[in-house]
Formats: sequence, structure tokens, C-alpha cells
Amino acid sequence: MPLQQSLISPTANPELEKALRERIDRRAAITGGLGELEPLAVRLGLVQNSLTPRFRDPVLALFAADHGLVVDGVGAQWGRSTREQAQMALQNQLPVSVFARLQGLQLSIVDCGIAESLPPHTRLLARKIAHGTRNSRVGAAMTMEQAHAGVRVGMEIADKLPGNVLACAGMGQGSAESAALVLARLVDGPVRDFVVSGPDMPQDDLAHLLIVLQGAQSRHREVADPMEVLAAFGGFETAVMVGAMLVAASKRSLIIVDGITACAALKIAARIAAPVTDYAVFCRSHVHRGLDEALALFHASALLELGMDCADGTGAALAWPMLRSAAALLTDLHELAEARVAGPSQSPATA
Repeated sequence: MPLQQSLISPTANPELEKALRERIDRRAAITGGLGELEPLAVRLGLVQNSLTPRFRDPVLALFAADHGLVVDGVGAQWGRSTREQAQMALQNQLPVSVFARLQGLQLSIVDCGIAESLPPHTRLLARKIAHGTRNSRVGAAMTMEQAHAGVRVGMEIADKLPGNVLACAGMGQGSAESAALVLARLVDGPVRDFVVSGPDMPQDDLAHLLIVLQGAQSRHREVADPMEVLAAFGGFETAVMVGAMLVAASKRSLIIVDGITACAALKIAARIAAPVTDYAVFCRSHVHRGLDEALALFHASALLELGMDCADGTGAALAWPMLRSAAALLTDLHELAEARVAGPSQSPATA
């Protein structure tokens, strides 16, 4: 799919939306309203262009890569290398691995550009563009060729997925900082807004972080095109997510966005094909204030707010039952309700 050509249809469909709302209202008349599940169910119906949205073979993909910014002393999350974190996910040593299995999500780790090599694993997709990006403070994080290669890799991954749900999260040292640089440039806002973790963030840490990130911004002050912004600030996991999101939306798949890196990828994808955001819902694995700013760019709130401070992807796994429940309002639960109203002589299949 050429980046200049959008094959993504907007989900807006007034006639279908009216039918979906009427369907929900009939359910509410029997059991009472179900709050935020109701508009979510309508959105899911619009995503699938169906009165009875059904999900199959959902995938939770953690896109992992290293970033050259880390050499300046930023982004060393949890004191573990990206390789170690990816291995822990593969070996069921992270909460997201357990939650994904419990909720019926297929967990995949996508090596987009981890600096070190990983041993083969059934849940590892080795799609390394390079062994980590360069330091965006001293030069472009990647070449334009690498940025486009990353997008193509993501398109290939999403094109081969058998299901209609893709949950996306980023993983890697420097990933959040790279995403902050991308978002700040795309919206022409202060990078500080996307990196302040909260009121208790040590001021010395913030000051050092801003020196590094503002240095990167100054180095690439002229870039504006979304692909140029991606190449300037990285990272490889963001590039691959961009391609995956574009193809997922073109297939009318639901995109679950978890974390600031996934938000940066969605923002770039939306600059390429604006309707991609119609297919996205948001969750969070982190209480970081910068993520609040990222969600605000999409006028969105997270499906769940659990006050977590853990690896990205956990929020997607925990939000998945809520999404399934919302869809059930239009499928399983609704059919049972209509069957009872119609009487025993009418088959539920006619609902």
C-alpha cells in the first residue's frame, strides 16, 4: 500500500449508527442502561460495519527497539535492557504475558530494532530494521529508507494477521522519549508536556531530560513531514507500528492503542490517512502525565484507569474483556433478550 494512497474507509454511517443505538436501547429497556459500554458497543459496530460485531484471533503485539538517545542517560526504564525485557515477556515473567494468556490474546514480541540478538521463540517476530537507532541529538535517528522499510514491515505483519483485532504497545529503552519528540513536533507543542511523569518527578531528572530532548529538537528544527519527523526522532518500533495500524484499519480491524509510543505511531498514521483513528480505542498501562497529553491529542480517554506503572501492553490485556463485553451487547446478550420477548416459537437466530 503506497503511503500516499489511503485504502481506509471512515467508519461514519448514520443509518447503521441509528440501528445500532436502537438495538442497544431495546436491550436497555429490558435490563437497564449499561453506561459507557453502550457507546463503546456502537463504535465497535461501526468499526466492523455490522449490527453484530464479532472478534476473532486477537493479537497483542509488543513492538520492541532500542534508541540512540539512551547513551545520553535517558530512558533506562526499570534498569533492564530492551533485550532482557523482551525475553521476560516471552518467558511469561511480565504481568502482560500472564494477562494476555488469561484473556485469550495471542502475545507477540516484534523485534523491530533491539540492539542485541534474541534467541528464536515461537512468539518472537524477528523483523529487525537495524540494531537500534542512532542518537537523534547528534543526527537523524534513522535514514528515510529505514523509516519506510519499518512501515513496510508493519504492513506485512498486519496483512498476515488472521484476526480482526490488533493491540499495539511499544517496548524499549528510550521509546517513550522518542515518542515524545515525535508528538511534540507533529503538534508543534512543548516536549516537556509529554515527558513530565507527574508532580513528584525529580527536578534534576527533568532538567537533564529536557536538555537532551531539546538538543534533539534543535538538531532537526526544520523537519515537518510526518515521515521526516519519524526518521529524525525514531524509533524503529514506531515505524513498524505505523504500517501495522494503516493495514489493520484498511481491513476494518479494531486497533487497541496502549502507551505513548503507540500514540505517536497513530498520530503519524493519521497524518498519512486520517480515518485510521476511527478504528482506534485507547487504554493505558501507565499513570504518566505525558500520556494524558498524548490521549488529549485524540480527544480520547482510556477505557480503564487503574493507576498502573508497569510495562506497556498490560492495559490492553486488561481492557480486552471490557471490549468483548461491549460487543456482546449487540450479539450474544441481545439475541437472548429478543428470543425471550418473541416467545419460545421464534428462533434466537432471527434476532
